[in-house]
Amino acid sequence: MRKTIFVVDDNDTNLSKAEEGLEDDYDVMTIPSGERLFVILKKIKPHLILLDIEMPEMDGFDVLEILKNDKEYKDIPVIFLTGVRSPEVEARGFERGVVDFITKPFSTRVLLNRVKLHIDVNLLIKEHTEKLARNHQNMIFILADMVENRDSGTGGHIERTSEYVKVLIAEMQKDKIYEEEIKDWDIDMMGICAILHDIGKIGVTDLILNKPGRLTDEEFAKMKNHASNGAQIINRVIARTGPDEFLTNARLFAEFHHESWDGSGYPHGHKGLDIPIQGRVMAIADVYDALISERPYKPAFSHEKAVDIIIQDSGKRFDPTIADVFFAVNEKFRQVQLSIKGK
Repeated sequence: MRKTIFVVDDNDTNLSKAEEGLEDDYDVMTIPSGERLFVILKKIKPHLILLDIEMPEMDGFDVLEILKNDKEYKDIPVIFLTGVRSPEVEARGFERGVVDFITKPFSTRVLLNRVKLHIDVNLLIKEHTEKLARNHQNMIFILADMVENRDSGTGGHIERTSEYVKVLIAEMQKDKIYEEEIKDWDIDMMGICAILHDIGKIGVTDLILNKPGRLTDEEFAKMKNHASNGAQIINRVIARTGPDEFLTNARLFAEFHHESWDGSGYPHGHKGLDIPIQGRVMAIADVYDALISERPYKPAFSHEKAVDIIIQDSGKRFDPTIADVFFAVNEKFRQVQLSIKGK
């Protein structure tokens, strides 16, 4: 598939020359200003941007700053086109994220070779990153699956709750619910973080996990430790590898998914907005799945009954704002439930 190159320059001669040099190998779109670039970006995302520095109103650095601060565009490689090169300009450009400079007037051969180099390098980096991400994700699934397989009553739980979390976050972002906290969340990544919410159960004995009946008070106290244990496990990983967005969110899902809005939950007894939002989202996903699933001490409830119970506990066990979001999308929860069967 042909790659798309944007050339942004206020000089028609430069635009024509760039198009002439690249059009045999790439789909080239010539754009006369930074303002026009952002209009087109809403419809088309290129594989690389050639960007003039010296433009009126919005210069190349202004454009670059907007690109690099937008999660939709920040990964697009940018090459600066400039008629004036200096160590100061180059340092400023590289610090802000450009991958190269091409001096004007440029030869079409130099332009084509430089573009090919960066397209090829970017593709290699993307393929390598995606491979690492797949391996990372597979290891997370394997680890969470090991925990779930010890608990004979929770087949399919981690996969369903991961999907419920994504449904809730997508709707919250759409409706700008808790916008400041979640506007930059990557929905797929947060769904993977949620997979580790019960990782602390690895420290709970099988006699408790698989007991065919209700737990005693002493056994339940030990079971409740899984929230703190999960946080400690992930904290040990963070201590070895350093702070990481994924691990930080995974820890918050694990540690706080049993806290209650009214302060009656565990392990900390936090109340209201003192509970991290990851825990407040996970609480609804986790409880809904427990309600619609058969357990040794209870039958599986219907979707309708599960929805009623969660709405009744809005403002008590659950954040009322997120409970309203759940009610709005509860049919999507039913669809997840039906599509992902227990093991």
